[in-house]
Amino acid sequence: MNIIVKKFGGTSVSSASKIKNIAKKIVEESSQNRIVVVLSAMGKTTDHLVSLAQKCSKNPDPKDYDLLVSSGEQVSISLLSMAIKELGRDSVAYTGWQAGIKTNNAHTSARITQISTDKIKKDLKNHRIVVVAGFQGVNNGSITTLGRGGSDTSAVAIAAALNAHECQIFTDVEGVYTTDPRLCNKARKVDKMTYEEMLEMSGLGSKVLQLRSVEFASKYNVPVRVMHAHVAGSGTLIKKEERSVEDALITGIAFAKDESEIMIRGVQDSPGIAASILGPIGDADIEVDMIVQNVGSDGLADFTFTVSRKDFNKAIQVIEKNKKNMNYNDVSATKNIVKVSLIGVGMRSHAGIAGQMFSCLARKKINIRMISTSEIKISVVIDQKNLENAVKALHNEFKLERK
Repeated sequence: MNIIVKKFGGTSVSSASKIKNIAKKIVEESSQNRIVVVLSAMGKTTDHLVSLAQKCSKNPDPKDYDLLVSSGEQVSISLLSMAIKELGRDSVAYTGWQAGIKTNNAHTSARITQISTDKIKKDLKNHRIVVVAGFQGVNNGSITTLGRGGSDTSAVAIAAALNAHECQIFTDVEGVYTTDPRLCNKARKVDKMTYEEMLEMSGLGSKVLQLRSVEFASKYNVPVRVMHAHVAGSGTLIKKEERSVEDALITGIAFAKDESEIMIRGVQDSPGIAASILGPIGDADIEVDMIVQNVGSDGLADFTFTVSRKDFNKAIQVIEKNKKNMNYNDVSATKNIVKVSLIGVGMRSHAGIAGQMFSCLARKKINIRMISTSEIKISVVIDQKNLENAVKALHNEFKLERK
């Protein structure tokens, strides 16, 4: 019998009736496969716990914080185990540390270092359904958490450790779409994608899977299937690249709304200027995304880059504080931008994609502010007001509604 790891997110287990429905499906499938279930906390439980922490402390101790927010998963795993047993099947529920998930000591954003699977393997051999709390582990006796969306990583890591046949991520969507269906009604579910494509989609704005879980799946070659928790279907299978998927020119369009742009005007066009600007920005733990340097004829240059909107004010403060070392004339900035990205492994063997993309946007009179490319991705920064028009135009241009 194959080992299947199934992960259910918070919306999938947000009520007792949904948990009972999941239990029924798991029990039915357990006659064909050995099953490990990884759960998130119910509904908005984690948000509620975070809110309580903020009301009690302006700066909670990370250990206390992890101890608090990890408690939500204990509720969901207990209830699912009860529901499974009510249907006549044996099950066992484990917190992360009980399941043998060990992490480093980076509280609130810990990374898994080891999973001791002996206990889980023994349970599976004895025909038990194993239910594990996602999002958490242990370091030197202290409970740790893996960051928001960390249950995806828990599930993929357990699947890798058990050499599972597949890791199934159940959500409130039927799979990964060519783009956000809420923005483009022609968006289509993708049947298969590569790890590289999913990494780009996750990193560039798609919220279907936590980025780290995709990295983990790629590293350990774990097939991951994204499926709807309560609607039947085959979902989207994410696996290593094969020739059969190279025919697809563009797989999807991702976009990020949380971008902001900063232009530092009139810096000296000399060696080391990029370091003098980005050094202090990096020291302030601000992640820079896209960078453009325009050289002028008078020995001066304009240096433009993007950062997350949450870091916008902080970045401006760093620049003003370091004006003497950066030696610039002035700064202009805007939050009213978005990043739109075309993604597809087919770009490797097809020329002219960038030109086609730019021509499409030009016909819609959409100005491109910045451009960034990689082997399987082209990203552009545009004004926020043009987002919907751009996504729909590109989706139509590359005929993504067709299989």
